[in-house]
Amino acid sequence: MAARMTPPAAELMRSLPEVHASIRVPEGAGFWRRLFAFVGPGWLVAVGYMDPGNWATDIAGGSAFGYTLLSVILLSNLMAIILQALSARLGIGAGLDLAQACRQQYSRPVALVLWVLCEIAIIACDLAEVLGTAIALKLLFGMPLVLGVCVTALDVFLILALQRYGFRRLEAFVASLLIIIASCFAFELAWAGPDWSAAAAGLIPSTEIVSNPAMLYIAIGILGATVMPHNLYLHSAIVQTRAVGKEIAEKRDALKMATIDSTVSLGLAFFINAAILILAAATFHVAGQTEVAEIEEAHRLLAPMLGVGGASVVFAIALLASGQNSTVTGTLAGQIVMEGFLHLRLPMWLRRLITRGLAIIPAVIGVMLAGDSGATQLLVLSQVVLSLQLPFAVLPLVAFTGSRRLMGPLAAPIWLVTLAWGIAAVIVALNGWMMWSLTVG
Repeated sequence: MAARMTPPAAELMRSLPEVHASIRVPEGAGFWRRLFAFVGPGWLVAVGYMDPGNWATDIAGGSAFGYTLLSVILLSNLMAIILQALSARLGIGAGLDLAQACRQQYSRPVALVLWVLCEIAIIACDLAEVLGTAIALKLLFGMPLVLGVCVTALDVFLILALQRYGFRRLEAFVASLLIIIASCFAFELAWAGPDWSAAAAGLIPSTEIVSNPAMLYIAIGILGATVMPHNLYLHSAIVQTRAVGKEIAEKRDALKMATIDSTVSLGLAFFINAAILILAAATFHVAGQTEVAEIEEAHRLLAPMLGVGGASVVFAIALLASGQNSTVTGTLAGQIVMEGFLHLRLPMWLRRLITRGLAIIPAVIGVMLAGDSGATQLLVLSQVVLSLQLPFAVLPLVAFTGSRRLMGPLAAPIWLVTLAWGIAAVIVALNGWMMWSLTVG
């Protein structure tokens, strides 16, 4: 068991210390005022569930297989709701983010391995953001893809500007972009006029998903794009921006509010992910365009196939908003992971440039070697990499939140721990099945 920390050590262990407990929770207020104080972290978490990587997998899945993979989006979202609730529980109940808990509970070599794996996941996520933003810049302004990839390095200044105005303003900025994305897809669906009965049938899982290697590959990509490893680290840290009392009753109330916040936000993420796949199915699959796997190709075909000139522009605006939103949360996650595992603090601009530089290099190489078509292939691959990294975040999270020694009275109940272990087993099994299928195939 880790030694009891002295107050100075505890101070150093605070997650995101510059904003820790910086948002006041009104005492004795009614339900809605208390809930409003906790609304925000869920929005930031939801961003990771609708980033440009989701677009690539959802478009590929919808155009190739129609509505069939909607069930994967639904199940992935339900998994995400459970796992993010556990992440919030860890942050509120133990006062640790997931990176800090791994460093505290595991040996140094194990913690270092988990840190490296998490950094790989963040780079894969950042690769998706780089490519998504670059594609959006090309679609809106005609900017060459390689130049757009390089320009994304400048978004570090966006993060620095937002930080100056406090965490609440940053949450509001993210929420505004999410509303823009949701509005864009509401318009797109209205124009597309999908077969809603077929879409409803697609919410029921099909055995073909695991028996068809091509479908399974996209399904794993959707899983990796939906349940993202770095989001588990992120959520356990940003829930601690609320000034929660030390009493168990206060923490239980905070946990309830944080869970409502993340569940509602992830409901919006489900709508957007499902909308992308439904749009691809209703526009491309039904017209026999079953090989539309490129975001740029989808953009080019949307206007003529929907008969609405503005459809492509709305699509590109939503993509740009998605890429910029993901930039904010990716930066925070990188800071949390580095501070938690290594107790190393870097200036935000330096941390952002390092992560973005590691994402830009493979993006530029991929685009130069494979042409513009290589961008979407890299996007899908990045989401598969995220899925392969996912167990290394999920397994510690479930173990920690089920531990009474670490969590005390706020340890997850047996039914929740059992359900979470089941989710972890499904993730591990699907990844193993995919690797076997790709190897044999």
